[in-house]
Amino acid sequence: MNKRRLGLLTGTHAVNDLYQGLVPALLPFMVLERGYSYTAVSGLMLAATGLSSVVQPLFGLYADRHPRSWLVPTGFLVAALGVVLAGLGQSYLLTWIAMALCGLGIAAYHPPATVAARAAGGGSQKAMSVFSVGGTIGASFAPVLAATVVGGGSLSHSYLLGVPALAMGVVWFAANARRGAASGNAAAARKAGDHLMKPHNDWRAFGLLVATIVGWSIPYVTVMSMLSLRITRDLQGSAFQGAAALTMFTAAGAVGTLLGGWLGDRIGRMGTIRAGYLLALPSLAGIVLAPSAGWALACTALFGLCMFLPFAAQVTLAQDYLPRNPATASGIALGLALSVGGLVSPLFGMLSDARGLGVTLTAVLCVLCVATVFALRLRNRAIQAMPADAEGAAA
Repeated sequence: MNKRRLGLLTGTHAVNDLYQGLVPALLPFMVLERGYSYTAVSGLMLAATGLSSVVQPLFGLYADRHPRSWLVPTGFLVAALGVVLAGLGQSYLLTWIAMALCGLGIAAYHPPATVAARAAGGGSQKAMSVFSVGGTIGASFAPVLAATVVGGGSLSHSYLLGVPALAMGVVWFAANARRGAASGNAAAARKAGDHLMKPHNDWRAFGLLVATIVGWSIPYVTVMSMLSLRITRDLQGSAFQGAAALTMFTAAGAVGTLLGGWLGDRIGRMGTIRAGYLLALPSLAGIVLAPSAGWALACTALFGLCMFLPFAAQVTLAQDYLPRNPATASGIALGLALSVGGLVSPLFGMLSDARGLGVTLTAVLCVLCVATVFALRLRNRAIQAMPADAEGAAA
């Protein structure tokens, strides 16, 4: 394990996902200052997240065929540029284009960075979980940064939002300047390795994993969207309890990601994946059947923990199912599959309007049951990870 390299990549992940989190964090300020409608706001979110999800597998395919060290810093720098231009733009069209630019940067970053983190971690599940949590930490700072920089009608100060990316860019290029010789050796090793027979891609197993992740993303997005309403409206909880539930869910997810990586190195990633899904079922059922806000909060913490236990293991398993296209696997698993929950969320919103939140949460519990069945059918595939000192061409 190359801890220094992994730490650097984790830092870039935090910065990249900071800008992913700044997209929704800036929208309320745009509504207040520019008078955007809810439809206009939805269009901006679609430009940033929808486009990113669709093109991320394409960037993964490119990264597999043409590994380039500049994709990682270019990704988070372009994302930062998009956010800055969106804050400074005066017309809606320019703002929309800027948000789309941000989404492209985020999409360009994830596939090569995930492959590089896997290499730097030496195949460790714990290393991948640390890299993943870096993104969670970065996104969690987005609302605070947005309120500090542009709060009170100060979108003209949006240029300050680019400072974290510029600082990380300097750190990245300084760190890689010291690796010049090592990168040359890595490229030579990679070229020599191209003559070796690589294991074939198991697209059938990968398809089952993608279906499992889709079944994971729908309950995740739906619970995130409706948890506060469930506590405040159905269970007569306070507004503070509703907000605390979302914070608790996010924090428990970060802990679950780290715990899942630790368990993956000790009991194996398949045991971690299965345990996560099996334990998530009763915790989500507890939210559905909760008689009080306090009970729902306790189940929320358990649900967030269990849902993220399989996260790191699923990423490395996706790469091992497609050893010839690990960046493509990352792009599909982390981009397209995870976005399905957001795409179908309006349908569950309509169900909530018609039948209530209890019925909707019961429906997503059924979806999670199907995902659990898929998870139990997954089989391990161990592919030796590229050593950390031979991944220079990848990142």
